[in-house]
Amino acid sequence: MRLSAIFQTLILAALVVCCALWANGEDESKYFTWEITYGTISPLGKPQQGILINGQFPGPPMELITNDNVIVNVINKLDEPFLITWNGIQQRKNSWQDGVLGTNCPIPPGTNWTYKWQAKDQIGTYFYFPTIAMQRAAGGFGALNVAQRSVIPVPYPTPYGEFTFIVGDWYNTNHKDLRQRLDAGEVLPLPDGLLINGHPSGLTFKGETGKQYMFRVTNVGISTSINFRIQGHTMLLVEVEGSHNLQVEYESLDIHVGQSVAVLVTLNANPKDYYIVASSRFTEHTILNTTAILQYDKSNTPASLPWPSGPTYQIHWSMKQARTILLNLTANAARPNPQGSYHYKTINITTTIELSNTETTINGTLRYAVNGISYSDPGTPLKLADYFKIPGVFTLNSIGYSPPPAGTPAKLGVPVIGRNLHDFVEIVFQNEDKKKVQSWHLDGYSFYVVAYGHGTWSPADREKYNMNDAIYRHTVQVYPAGWSAILVSMDNKGMWNLRSGIWDREYLGQQLYVRVWDSQESLFLEYDIPQNALLCGKAKRR
Repeated sequence: MRLSAIFQTLILAALVVCCALWANGEDESKYFTWEITYGTISPLGKPQQGILINGQFPGPPMELITNDNVIVNVINKLDEPFLITWNGIQQRKNSWQDGVLGTNCPIPPGTNWTYKWQAKDQIGTYFYFPTIAMQRAAGGFGALNVAQRSVIPVPYPTPYGEFTFIVGDWYNTNHKDLRQRLDAGEVLPLPDGLLINGHPSGLTFKGETGKQYMFRVTNVGISTSINFRIQGHTMLLVEVEGSHNLQVEYESLDIHVGQSVAVLVTLNANPKDYYIVASSRFTEHTILNTTAILQYDKSNTPASLPWPSGPTYQIHWSMKQARTILLNLTANAARPNPQGSYHYKTINITTTIELSNTETTINGTLRYAVNGISYSDPGTPLKLADYFKIPGVFTLNSIGYSPPPAGTPAKLGVPVIGRNLHDFVEIVFQNEDKKKVQSWHLDGYSFYVVAYGHGTWSPADREKYNMNDAIYRHTVQVYPAGWSAILVSMDNKGMWNLRSGIWDREYLGQQLYVRVWDSQESLFLEYDIPQNALLCGKAKRR
């Protein structure tokens, strides 16, 4: 071979290697080792048992980049089983890593299990939390932020810095005692307070005058919607649960249980200290508050009262604000193509599912049901039963696609909806509670929130749907005596949990599963069972 030909071959080989490195260079692997332990904490001044991760409450933040491969070794040093989920991370083709009882066996005490997943095509503000036995009420939760790859632009200037706010309600009661109350049929009382990053007050966030900062805010509570605001400043909403929204300035924002947002705040006021306030919404007679301080670098003046005012119970105010949160059709998400390039209004709806939540009594004790069925864990993860074809664990379409006739008694069961891969589904959540806001989350997916309404939904309400730029998110609130409608493309094969974000309701049965299936066996559609999968229940000897 001539020298020039050899040289050309070497150059070509080098280009191939460089291109491969460039293509995969940012798909890094991030390794975490988490020890889950009990520890004494005093969030509201009263010592109590909390759940810590590596000795921290809240748990350590996860800072990722789009497409990072994530390996988390969870070492359970509690005296009871443990599972953790990655709220909002879609787990493409990989419900094996979802971390709920329908997909995973819990990690036994004194053992460990390693999660392996990818933040595939995701960017935004998320969080993680424990999913079983009311453990979320004791801690074990934390921030999960996914930044964009360097080759992907975002539709706002790069902020000078970021602040993360993990906000939620808190009980001065051990999670095991809360569990016993629910098992005994008692309704949980109002929480004892609200926390920001594990504190009721006193945290200080320092920034430079004239600079712009991103505030990532997540409601990790178990029952209470919040309103978030900053004294003397407006907030430019730029991201909602992984979607870039049409940017609007707000003086305050309602954030419901399980929801996350990111806002930009410019420090352009007088250089002093300002209150950051989160207060409870729809708690009627008692308003819970928590505060932090935004401190300018040149400040010599402490924050002064009064706190910035916010709404308290006004339902219509909240619904009107929710309708102003729209998708930015010209912005990209985690991939270069615009978010608006998916024209959901042109897709025919495959089926409509109406889900109505009810408070009921079964076998003499309090339960919550969806379309007349209260979920009862069968002891064998549904995903394992499906994979190993184990009979007697669940039956497909064992729940009606609309509420049963009035007066039909509720029953315990394992409700599973079966849908084909790529079905396009309309889901309507009907809230029968006249006082409390509901929150619904679908694992493995985001969906278009096309409408909120009062009263009882009917097909005629489709005329009110936003079929142009509805926000694309993974958790939706449903207002008292009202309804919310979503459209979702079932493009992620697996077994996925559809649950109430109000955790006492989830614990007592307000949840179900959606099995998204395709007859083709292919790793392009769904990953195989992981080699380290825990087996339990009827799958234990498989």
